[in-house]
Amino acid sequence: MREIVFDTETTGFDPKGGHRMVEIGCLELINRVPSGAVFHAYFDPERDMPAEAEAVHGLSSAFLAGKPKFADHAQDLLDFLGEAPLIAHNAAFDFGFLNAELAACGFDAVSLDRMIDTIAIARRKHPGAKLSLDALCTRYGIDRSHRTKHGALLDAELLAQLYVELTGGRQIGLELASEAAGSPGTPDQPVATATDRPVRPPRPHRASDAELARHAEFMAGFGDPLWTRA
Repeated sequence: MREIVFDTETTGFDPKGGHRMVEIGCLELINRVPSGAVFHAYFDPERDMPAEAEAVHGLSSAFLAGKPKFADHAQDLLDFLGEAPLIAHNAAFDFGFLNAELAACGFDAVSLDRMIDTIAIARRKHPGAKLSLDALCTRYGIDRSHRTKHGALLDAELLAQLYVELTGGRQIGLELASEAAGSPGTPDQPVATATDRPVRPPRPHRASDAELARHAEFMAGFGDPLWTRA
């Protein structure tokens, strides 16, 4: 199964207020395992970068000036996403910016039916707990020591690990179900139960008198053995 984990960085909280996406990072999972395929791009938002947003992700107006516009990479991004489910942390936020940018370029919106929100999953598993990416990485022992600021691709990489843990852990990728399909227990080869197995009479475990006599004769052949000494 192909899935895409993604994250965005923006100039603010609301695309309807004129805020823009400035970075997107996407990571491909195949059967819950990163394939190595990624899509990562910075975008010139064609507007100023508020100081509060820059403090979060460290992307300044000077750094983004001259970067491609979102429209320059929109088709490449859509080609990478394909029809796969899209996983994000607080996914409504990321989908909101993604679809606003696509609409501005004349592309159709990405269907919300494809949205998988890891915050919603975490809320069901850990009601009342802190649900930030940092807090959940700490809970699941995911190393984030190299994360000093938010970054779309880095956060997507952390989120991919978190998503695997939230949906069953690393064992989910071992294909245990597939292996079980060819083992006893399938409809074609049912597991034998206690009533299916043949009943065997208990084996005698006590030596017979003849066996004890032969053993005594054998032991008598040892001259002054250590085990007979006081």
